[in-house]
Amino acid sequence: MENVYLIMVIVLFILAVSDLVVGVSNDAVNFLNSAIGSKAAPFKIIMTIAALGILVGATFSSGMMEVARKGIFHPEHFYFSEIMIIFLAVMITDVILLDMFNTFGLPTSTTVSIVFELLGAAVGISIIKISNLPEGSTLSMGELINSGNALLIIAGILLSVVVAFSAGAIIQYLTRLIFSFDYKKNLKRFGAIWGGIAISAITYFILIKGAKGTSFMDSETKIMIQENTWLILGISFFSWTILLQVLAWLVNLNILKMIVLVGTFALAMAFAGNDLVNFIGVPLAGYESFKNFLANPDVDPDMLSMGVLAGKVKTPTFFLLIAGLIMVITLWFSKKSRNVVKTTLDLSRQDEGSERFGSSFLSRSLVRSSINFGKIFKFIVPNSFKKFVEKQFDQSILKKEQNNKNAPSFDLLRASVTLVVASMLIAFGTSLKLPLSTTYVTFMVAMGTSLSDKAWGRESAVYRITGVLSVIGGWFFTAFSAFTLAFLMALLFYWGGIFAIFGMVIFVLIIVIHSYTIHKKREKKNNEVSDVIEDEVNQKNILLKCSNIVIKTLKTVNNILINTISALSREDLKLLRNSSKDIKTLNVKVKYLKDNIYKTVIDLQEDSIETGHYYVQVLDYLREIAHDITFITIPSLEHIDNNHKGLIPSQIDELNNILSEISKFFIIIERTIAENNYSDVDKNIEIQHKVLFTLDIYRKNQIKRIKREEVGTKNSLLYFNIITEIKNLLLHTINLLKSQRDFVNYNSSENNLTLNENAK
Repeated sequence: MENVYLIMVIVLFILAVSDLVVGVSNDAVNFLNSAIGSKAAPFKIIMTIAALGILVGATFSSGMMEVARKGIFHPEHFYFSEIMIIFLAVMITDVILLDMFNTFGLPTSTTVSIVFELLGAAVGISIIKISNLPEGSTLSMGELINSGNALLIIAGILLSVVVAFSAGAIIQYLTRLIFSFDYKKNLKRFGAIWGGIAISAITYFILIKGAKGTSFMDSETKIMIQENTWLILGISFFSWTILLQVLAWLVNLNILKMIVLVGTFALAMAFAGNDLVNFIGVPLAGYESFKNFLANPDVDPDMLSMGVLAGKVKTPTFFLLIAGLIMVITLWFSKKSRNVVKTTLDLSRQDEGSERFGSSFLSRSLVRSSINFGKIFKFIVPNSFKKFVEKQFDQSILKKEQNNKNAPSFDLLRASVTLVVASMLIAFGTSLKLPLSTTYVTFMVAMGTSLSDKAWGRESAVYRITGVLSVIGGWFFTAFSAFTLAFLMALLFYWGGIFAIFGMVIFVLIIVIHSYTIHKKREKKNNEVSDVIEDEVNQKNILLKCSNIVIKTLKTVNNILINTISALSREDLKLLRNSSKDIKTLNVKVKYLKDNIYKTVIDLQEDSIETGHYYVQVLDYLREIAHDITFITIPSLEHIDNNHKGLIPSQIDELNNILSEISKFFIIIERTIAENNYSDVDKNIEIQHKVLFTLDIYRKNQIKRIKREEVGTKNSLLYFNIITEIKNLLLHTINLLKSQRDFVNYNSSENNLTLNENAK
């Protein structure tokens, strides 16, 4: 029996490593978002600073480990065998949930997941325990579950959402009123003071408040720090203010970059101090339980009370450092973490562009209400104050910088506020031993600061709000899923025993491998989309890039058309489904180009009106061509998937004949664009007319087949649809060719004009 529980403890630690990996992949957004979004430093420097913060913060998390041991249930009422089932159910559920959210790039709360998993598993075992009690026993659910503390933790997490958003919005608004978007002038005057306040605030909440949970400080040192709080704060403020001002004079130090980097360290440290319990708290509690079991070898594990977990247990610093090291390694090598970071950056970036989320009724209603409230507010506020606010929130300088593709998602001032406010709130929660969700806090602070900075303009507000609501909805889904899955897992392990436990461990391994495969495929598709515009589009390279885009698109369309007609002829459902996937990828690429028209046109020279006009026209026709091929493939897939009758031989012959002509047509056009020789456009038009004439003949043939009752309704609808969309495809392709020709001609003439002017 001892060996069985030893294996269970080993499994717990293996799951802890896995949980650390998937947990950091999810929570890296918390401390990387501001530094990466503002491009405060090169990526490697940001990662190094964050890694150091994690290592230091891990040693501050000892006090938080009590949450896993006794924060949700009363361990003295559970036996060793029951406790081990609860802990295994929690860890397996946690790995499954976090890995699922990471795979889809959605930030979720590791704190919410661990709290509700502990609650769900404990409730499951409690129900079994109460149902097995002999008659006359008075043990109740309230005695088993630490409902008061659990409700306090849950209320703290939910309250932190409101506090974080409000604090971020208010402090960012006040900071922007002081510094404005053109903050460089005021930064010379007040930058050192702002830096002193920011770093001193971080010092207070990280060192003074966070010192309570350290594993390496003795009690005398902690008392000394607490008794000299104001002295430490005063020295910190004056020292940092003077140091920053001197460095700004001597070496032209960018104070905001300094604040962002210090804030990144602090937030990474706060994250490790607060959230490490989510990953290793349960395995360490299992380890302490096993040590108690070994100390009582003569006691039946089904009768050994776990009251030892209710007392104070100091976590060895060695374990904390090992966990911190695993988190650091994951931070450097996890690509999933960067996917999650991208989601938050998309929702908080200052500029407009392609939006990841759509609109919803609730988001539209909120935006409409905000606009109406803004009109009333403007009517009440004095004109002098309105002019002052408009001046401070003038974004013209920021917009000039954002015309560059490599521009940051937001400026350093907002990044510094986000980091300072978030690290303060998280560290304060840690000092109260409340496991606040670092994801909740940092995400909502980032959303609050972006709202105050007017990043959510009327062009993007509905999409950003939908995104925020989706993420928040994901958090509630996490809570429900964590409770339910852990509850069921605990019941399964209780009744299924060791076989159920190891079966689920194997199942988790399969899920992790499968999700990794899904992530790799999604990453590959995302890379294909991002490769559409690999570098900054400008006057010199726009011609080459546009030509490459058109050629690649036409080749893709031709291949999809060939596969679709071939699959339709053979009723090959698998090939049609693959073509459908290719269609989705194509539409994403073309939509990406359309959504970035604004940035591309802005990057062109001011006198490049014709170039911009024809570039837009080319993209319009590319979009239409993508729609044409979509309306050929998707109906064909639905026709075969619904098991309707396939095409008859005469129809297959006709479509294959058309397909042969269209393939030649596309090859000629591709060569025309590649060679940049448009002298044969009229010949291409002749080929188009020939194919169109053939299509008219085939349409009449289909009508004859209907008259002879050779085909049915579904067959006729599909065939007419294919003929019509092929016709549209030919028309749009020729229009695309003409626009590309004009685009090339005007672009060449403008470049020659620019060269002549430069020569003069």
